Amino acid sequence: MRYNFDEIIDRKNTDCIKYDKLDAFFGKKDLLPLWVADMDFKVPPCISDAIIKRANHEIYGYSFRSDDCIGSIQTWLQTRHNWSVRKKWISTSPGVVTGLSLLLMSLTNEGDKIAVQPPVYHPFYHVVNDTKRELVYNPLIRTETGYEMDFNQLEELAKQGLKALILCNPHNPVGRVWTKKELLQLGDLAKTYDFFIISDEIHQDLIFEGYKHIPLASLSKDLNQRTVTCIAPSKTFNVAGLASSVIIIANPEFRKKYKKMVSALHLDLGNLFGHVAMQAGYEEGAEWLDQLMVYLKGNVDFLRTYLQEYIPEIKLVEPGATYLLWLDYRSLGISTKDLHDLLINKAGLAVNDGTKFGPEGEGYLRINIGCPRSVVEEALNKIKLTVNQLKK
Repeated sequence: MRYNFDEIIDRKNTDCIKYDKLDAFFGKKDLLPLWVADMDFKVPPCISDAIIKRANHEIYGYSFRSDDCIGSIQTWLQTRHNWSVRKKWISTSPGVVTGLSLLLMSLTNEGDKIAVQPPVYHPFYHVVNDTKRELVYNPLIRTETGYEMDFNQLEELAKQGLKALILCNPHNPVGRVWTKKELLQLGDLAKTYDFFIISDEIHQDLIFEGYKHIPLASLSKDLNQRTVTCIAPSKTFNVAGLASSVIIIANPEFRKKYKKMVSALHLDLGNLFGHVAMQAGYEEGAEWLDQLMVYLKGNVDFLRTYLQEYIPEIKLVEPGATYLLWLDYRSLGISTKDLHDLLINKAGLAVNDGTKFGPEGEGYLRINIGCPRSVVEEALNKIKLTVNQLKK
């Protein structure tokens, strides 16, 4: 079956943050939204069919994640990522960010030093600060070709008593898919200085050709025991609104503490339709995902060519994964705040200001290309007009 990713779908008035909260976040309603990290594509038919079938039962009482659903997670991870995960390692959370907070509250103490690697997904900052842990920064190094981890600076942090690091793999927003060599080097530091790693791998399935996602916990016995992995079908199959994520914990002590916290907050049952969507996607959604990735790669190629031809002042940071692209406009000589204001008020675009991901995002913006190509082209046309006005 061929899926139509060119279809324009009206999402307005569906309680959709991306469209229906524009005024609240940007002060204007009439913007082309390329900000919130969900896609403007229909979910795979296997998911909508499974949800409709379950909805037709017409009783939506307390539910749990079935053995079949858990089995679908295990099979997916083995098939797509060559990672054998035991059933008992699998726990739950409504969302990955919720899981990050729960993990920090259950596995660390107030005041513990928790490292993040900016520019990075901004809720990482919030979960550390809001749980009263000490946020420390291990900024990525910008190179001519992209970004790298700063292992020397991380080692200095670790010497000062680092408790944990929150890893983003693949990385949002810079699009890095960390290599086996990089992950093993990170693992060596974690072992030497005895800190553990919370690995947010929610974008694990959105990998472009030529790259390979490697689950950190799959690389060694030690990393298996000092890594907690957070995944979800939400980015993969565009089902974020169904609030169903997976927390994988091989370390029995970590797992016991985490499950005690989840049970205390009564978050262990999960969302009925989230379970249904997860199982259907992992069991039957592979072909849809494969076609999606071809389409998204086409969007990336289209955007790169457009920038080179019409807006050479803006450079694409080449992504290995995700539908969230990191654009470098430092050569324009304009502040992030000023350009963001221009894009909102002149171009009519809602995109993510790079500084939202940390001070290292100054001179960058994040754009969501998980949408029909015609929308990407419309957005680029708007940016081109704005940049041309700047140059006059």
